[in-house]
Amino acid sequence: MIATEWYLMLSAGLFCIGLLGILMRRNALIFLMSVELMLNAANINLVAFSLQHGNLSGQVFALFGMALAAAEVAVGLGIILVLYRNFGDIDVTSPTTMRW
Repeated sequence: MIATEWYLMLSAGLFCIGLLGILMRRNALIFLMSVELMLNAANINLVAFSLQHGNLSGQVFALFGMALAAAEVAVGLGIILVLYRNFGDIDVTSPTTMRW
């Protein structure tokens, strides 16, 4: 059986990749994929600790997290389509011109 520490290292790696994707890129699709990576890292943590403690509550929360991720993708793709229709690009810095 794989030790819990390996799951935690995998989760930390995925979370760091997602965080770097959010901080370094300006593309809305990259933002969306990076948030998905971060949510998947949290789900891996939930399942790993559920396995370590021997109960299923972490796995149930991970299923709710997957449902949340699916809803987030639906809303995010809608926002990306509106960005593309209005600005012709999915760069997240261009809608700042709509402030004033």
